[in-house]
Amino acid sequence: MTPKELVLSGYKSFAEGDMESLGNIYHKDALIKVNGDHELSGEYHGFDDFLVNFLAQIPIKFPNFDLNILNVTAENDRVYVNVHYTADNLDAQSVHMFVVKDGLETEFHLFDDSQKMAMALNG
Repeated sequence: MTPKELVLSGYKSFAEGDMESLGNIYHKDALIKVNGDHELSGEYHGFDDFLVNFLAQIPIKFPNFDLNILNVTAENDRVYVNVHYTADNLDAQSVHMFVVKDGLETEFHLFDDSQKMAMALNG
């Protein structure tokens, strides 16, 4: 599986609510970074930390959250995904950057429109 295919399989798992499959594509020591200066910003270490402290918060903080992939660019071990988020309190775009090594995601950086995210969180 190419890095692009692996990353896209993660979006499929996320869309289906299959957190077990999503977690299986992350390296145990994966680093996830969320930009900005809001309550969900910061670094998450490993998928379990990310799941509990970020992903599990999405339905609570962003009611009716939806994510659509706009385009994907992949080169070597890096995959960039331009996405559009919508929720009752949010309409924003983001770029997600992944590093894939030995068939696992080792890094995931979310370059969100942090002002829109903060406004939605503080709604």
